[in-house]
Amino acid sequence: MKIAFVSDAVYPWNVGGLETLESTESKELAKRHEVHFFSLRWPGMEKDFRKDNIMYHTLHNITTEKFYRHGRRSIREAVAYTASLFRLLFYRFDYMQVNEFPILHIPVLKVYCRLTGCKLILDMHEVWDRDYWTSYLGGIPGVMAGAFASWAIRGADAYIANSSTTAQKLAELGIDEQKIHVFSPVINDKELGRIIVKKEERRVVFSGRLIKEKRLDKWLTAVKSATKRAKGMKALIIGSGPERHSISKEIGSMHLNNIVKLRDFYRAADKRELYETIKGSKLLLQMSEREGLSIIVLESLALGTPVLIPDYSPIPEEVKRMCIVKDEISIPDAIAEVVNSGDKGRFIRNKEGLSVYSASGVNAFYTSLFRKLRD
Repeated sequence: MKIAFVSDAVYPWNVGGLETLESTESKELAKRHEVHFFSLRWPGMEKDFRKDNIMYHTLHNITTEKFYRHGRRSIREAVAYTASLFRLLFYRFDYMQVNEFPILHIPVLKVYCRLTGCKLILDMHEVWDRDYWTSYLGGIPGVMAGAFASWAIRGADAYIANSSTTAQKLAELGIDEQKIHVFSPVINDKELGRIIVKKEERRVVFSGRLIKEKRLDKWLTAVKSATKRAKGMKALIIGSGPERHSISKEIGSMHLNNIVKLRDFYRAADKRELYETIKGSKLLLQMSEREGLSIIVLESLALGTPVLIPDYSPIPEEVKRMCIVKDEISIPDAIAEVVNSGDKGRFIRNKEGLSVYSASGVNAFYTSLFRKLRD
């Protein structure tokens, strides 16, 4: 069968949780099917090329600076991306899996699928309500965007939700529950099982895109407070994004240069180094106020490194049950407790819950889904 993945960002040229997941799914499917990937042309990508048995088609040039504007996704780039997808009319596919964002492109792809008979599968990692849209874009633009998004996502043949929380929000929008499938094959058991570190550092780590919603301001405040009770503690921020410069300045203004280090994402070829860094740390601290599933949280837990999140975190309850969850005031004390502990593993709860996130089930899931869509 011919399958197309459509996403403006693509791993490893742009690093993020959703991109990593789509990479896992497309590579597994490419072992049995003809897989194409349509994306923007990030630095290091050619116009059309084959890699890992996947045919990549890039639409137009993009950089992180163009992708974001004032800390948010660029509307101009979303419009350009949507217009460039008309190139798909020269191709025919049996199934098309589409990243929900930037939303604007979905109606174009719905028309394509109706014209060609292709089955449309929306990859849903977040469902924003009206309040979130207005906080993201402001009053009237936010209300209009929320209404458009609610309309645009309706009418797909299937929805892959990354968690029970996302599935519930889709159902609340009126999406037929028979079309919603919860699936997140984010843990590469074999790869993570091979990670061994000789020494564990008294270190707290963050990994993710450097955007305002990740609340690195609160992260730095909590880390600074925790150092008073966890002597010799170090901290590491791994990521890139529009907030990198302001975070770097804040580290300096808070006199944390000797404690907190800031580094870019590891290259795809060095992902083992990322895993070794996390496994060799005492704690993964994520203060994000906007999150879908959070792949890095699940990977950290699988590596045996506990995860600390605030009680306002929007990650699904089934993931929260494996984490340390504290109110914001108690976060520094919780950091110090884990860093000072001789056994960090005791802070991970319900680890058996990780089994449902194994990447080994990709082909079985899609075989079942494709059968349902053709029945």
